[in-house]
Amino acid sequence: MTNAQGNPTDAPLLRVNNIEVIYDHVILVLKGVSLQVPKGGIVALLGANGAGKTTTLKAISNLLRSERGEVTKGSIEYQEEPIANLTAPELVSRGVIQVMEGRHCFGHLTVEENLLTGAYTRKDGRAAIARDLELVYSYFPRLKERRSAGSGYVSGGEQQMTVIARALMSRPKMILLDEPSMGLAPQLVEEIFEIVKQLNEQEGVSILLAEQNTNMALKYAHYGYILENGRVVMDGEGSHLRENTDVKEFYLGMGAKGRKNFRDVKHYRRRKRWLS
Repeated sequence: MTNAQGNPTDAPLLRVNNIEVIYDHVILVLKGVSLQVPKGGIVALLGANGAGKTTTLKAISNLLRSERGEVTKGSIEYQEEPIANLTAPELVSRGVIQVMEGRHCFGHLTVEENLLTGAYTRKDGRAAIARDLELVYSYFPRLKERRSAGSGYVSGGEQQMTVIARALMSRPKMILLDEPSMGLAPQLVEEIFEIVKQLNEQEGVSILLAEQNTNMALKYAHYGYILENGRVVMDGEGSHLRENTDVKEFYLGMGAKGRKNFRDVKHYRRRKRWLS
């Protein structure tokens, strides 16, 4: 895996073609976003808060209508088929599931009961679900220790592991992962990203990751797209983006004179050459 195009002979697993998203019929949030996720890839969607990352994920998973949003232009294809008219359960059945921002567990259920809700669309029987539960526990041994605990009473890191593990119980081909590092200690963030990497490499799950923690995301992503004000302003291989001078200065906080916040840089927008 070297780029978001994958093998030249392979069609991408997911293709987003020049989409626009409008909220409340008037507020234009996405302005021609295009991206691809190859089979077996980890693709990062990067940018500051409000750049359009979460909206992009919700457009893919058809969750915009509940927030009075809609895709007004462009198309979204999964496995070379349009998915705009599918419901969320139908998308899950086809192998696409979103892990929402904010660690949304069912607080009145135990950790294990939460995990089992992830299998509600499956029709392959209890034995297969039980096998997958043990597989999930092999990736998340901490959850096995806490399987009987109420999910509302475990730590933030354990809740984040729970929602990712719950998604895995649906046997997905692709996980849309929204801000997994939010509110977590750095060592927990790295632990979760390592698990995501293992799921990708060992189970073949493709990942589309929306993340503000640019440094951590580009450490693990094969390819990245940077969003700014609803537009893709730069894209490239993860390793190349990490070494890009502008990305270092404005997103990794490392300019020529050391650590720098983009808010401290005069003429910030004008100096971002890819926006000119």
